[in-house]
Amino acid sequence: MIKVAVNGYGTIGKRVADAVAAQPDMEVIGVSKTSVSAEAYVAGKRGYPLYIADLSKKPEFDKAGIKVAGDVEAMLKAADIVVDATPGGVGAKNRTLYEKLGKKAIFQGGEGHEVAGFSFNAHANYREALGKQFARVVSCNTTGLVRLIHALDQAFGVDRVRAVMVRRGADPGDVKRGPVDAIVLNPATIPSHHGPDLQTVLPHINIVTLAMIVPTTFMHMHTIQMDLKRETTRDEVMAVFEKHSRIGIVRKATGIKSNAQLREYTQDLGRPRTDLWENGVFEESVSVLDGKEFYCFQAIHQEADVIPENIDCIRALMGTVKDPEESIRMTDRALGLVAIG
Repeated sequence: MIKVAVNGYGTIGKRVADAVAAQPDMEVIGVSKTSVSAEAYVAGKRGYPLYIADLSKKPEFDKAGIKVAGDVEAMLKAADIVVDATPGGVGAKNRTLYEKLGKKAIFQGGEGHEVAGFSFNAHANYREALGKQFARVVSCNTTGLVRLIHALDQAFGVDRVRAVMVRRGADPGDVKRGPVDAIVLNPATIPSHHGPDLQTVLPHINIVTLAMIVPTTFMHMHTIQMDLKRETTRDEVMAVFEKHSRIGIVRKATGIKSNAQLREYTQDLGRPRTDLWENGVFEESVSVLDGKEFYCFQAIHQEADVIPENIDCIRALMGTVKDPEESIRMTDRALGLVAIG
């Protein structure tokens, strides 16, 4: 069993912990919080040993009835690998500690590529990650882009990509950023950071991205246009998507045409936290014009799509599963990931 520590039990960390606990070859040996919170209570209810960065705060946890197992360094020493799910910028500071302890670590997309020197996506570069000490799972938007672009690049070749990210304003529980009533350019200059971030995984892809933030909390929406190298048809493109375990087709028959309806659908399916781990590609939007010009809309759940990637990254860094397809199958089976459409 791979002993996994989750440093930072927030939006991503709590999901990673649950996903790790569901795997047949992993166990959660601890999670961390910096202060008393609802998530600290949840960790206790889940049975995860809770560690804190500053033991001088232990009386606050004791008063709240939350058991503290020790400090973060003690947690890290007991782990084979750590998933750093701390806020953006904190992970880079934590790297020194992981190096000192000789621990493997996975960072999130809120950190720059340089924090690990290697950015990860399970379908695109799993084998390159085997045995590395550090890796960074790219952001939710970049993960969604990599999955789609890599799949079509493998099938038909991709000449260039132009994509617009319509980004959610805040996570559902993040009240600090709202209420909001604006559409904000993010950034006003072109390109946005998403294209260069994608190139840390797929360096050969010619891509320009634009982004804006809108007043919603559920998901991001992407508009994607690609020029393909080989002529194809819509049916052939759909067949590629159908075979991809992390590209879900939002069927026309469902009547779903919005992020809100898609979230309701995942909730009705009984998904934990209404999570959409796959790209939600809208069936009606998939188009191929003149044989090489591809278009689609896809929904990306900012809280969820990187979770299976973190699990596969754990196996890759530990070197316990050499075949990416085997790891992907294991992860998806344990999560109960099924077609969304």
